[in-house]
Amino acid sequence: MSSVLESIIEGVREDLALRQRQVNLSELHDQIEATAPAQPAATRLADRSFSVISEVKRSSPSKGHLAPITHPQELAEQYALGGAQIISVLTEQRRFSGSLADLDAVRREVDTPLLRKDFMVTEYQILEARAHGADVILLIVAALGDSQMQEFNELALELGMSVLVEVHDEDELERALNLSPNLLGVNARNLKTLEVDLATCERLLPLIPPTIVSVAESGLSTLDDLERMVRAGARAVLVGEALVTDGAPQETVRQWTEYGCEIRESLFGGGRSS
Repeated sequence: MSSVLESIIEGVREDLALRQRQVNLSELHDQIEATAPAQPAATRLADRSFSVISEVKRSSPSKGHLAPITHPQELAEQYALGGAQIISVLTEQRRFSGSLADLDAVRREVDTPLLRKDFMVTEYQILEARAHGADVILLIVAALGDSQMQEFNELALELGMSVLVEVHDEDELERALNLSPNLLGVNARNLKTLEVDLATCERLLPLIPPTIVSVAESGLSTLDDLERMVRAGARAVLVGEALVTDGAPQETVRQWTEYGCEIRESLFGGGRSS
């Protein structure tokens, strides 16, 4: 685990301890019972040639403040209107200025499947995600042991959720494939330096079996970047910064989705395999 990741997770655990004192497991289970069933987000992506996962993201450790996003639900509505197949909501508060309140606000306003984007280190967080209406969780291989990943993955699936498993290198990819994931993301950001290199995605995406929906994450800011990722095998891209800073999120999501589909059509004749 990198020192940057360790620092983030240390803060995550401190904030988590506060929430656990406020809401116990029994209360979480009661909330889950009262929540609508999770949507089959992984199936939604698998049934499409190409998809955009749009992110509600105020800040990042590498760039600092990105956008105020006073009303996250309004941004999410723009994403949904643009055709985003999943909307990612950052809930980590120290480095990303997110919260579960953001997730709640978005869930009330949009029907699109939601990804709770956070650093999952306990089963409590997975239950918490479902209780707040998330349909997808993120598991970062670099932050978890193999047994933890297996347990977290099984719990999420039992709750009806989809799981996006995130990797950064070949060793992590091998570990991730042992889970037989439906969604597998390659993050171009180096967790040690926070630098982005899309070549990481170009190296790892072709190694992902075509039965798995491969997702390119981080550092995509132009249509040229998008084309590089699709040509490397990405069936979806996760985009935050480029959308929250360009002023036209609905149109950008639509444009990126259409362009990604066009490239895949030219490469694969519109088939879903990569």
